Amino acid sequence: MTADMVVPAWMHAQISAEQYESWSAEQCARIEIVDGMVVVTPTASKRHNRLARILANALDLAAGPEWNADTDFDVRLQDVPLTNRRPDVVVYRADTIDLSPTRPEHVLLIVEVVSPGSETTDRVVKVDQYAKSGIAFYWRVEQAATGIPLVYTYVLDPATRAYRYTEVFTGQVRATAPFPVTVDLGAL
Repeated sequence: MTADMVVPAWMHAQISAEQYESWSAEQCARIEIVDGMVVVTPTASKRHNRLARILANALDLAAGPEWNADTDFDVRLQDVPLTNRRPDVVVYRADTIDLSPTRPEHVLLIVEVVSPGSETTDRVVKVDQYAKSGIAFYWRVEQAATGIPLVYTYVLDPATRAYRYTEVFTGQVRATAPFPVTVDLGAL
């Protein structure tokens, strides 16, 4: 015996920024909006969440008072059609903490932790969206088969509005951009 799943009507039509802003926090949890369409994101693993939290804590400490690093909130990439992404870690201007939505001009760095089911989105789709919106730095964390995470870092080329690969770190991150930060991800 199988149960019929009833999909809410709002999942079949584009939604506007105004509609999205009227939704509750519970309705907005675990979703992103891409070209006005709701995209449900899978529940992250404990390892995924831990990697994001460790990185956010290290980035927040290293960033200084001008920047904050946090997890689990939307970045509004465009209003029409509505595109909201929910990166794993966002480094954003501290003076915009109470502004909503967070926009690309508020953001310095986005970090995505790649998980099963998000490979193409994190490696290709989001990279292009973040670059085209002008976000200066992008880091991609791969959960390697060895158990030691790999962190790929990219910087935006303003002339092409595309990211250029800069460095890869295995376990121990010792980045100099967008600011000096050291974090050990090898001991998870």
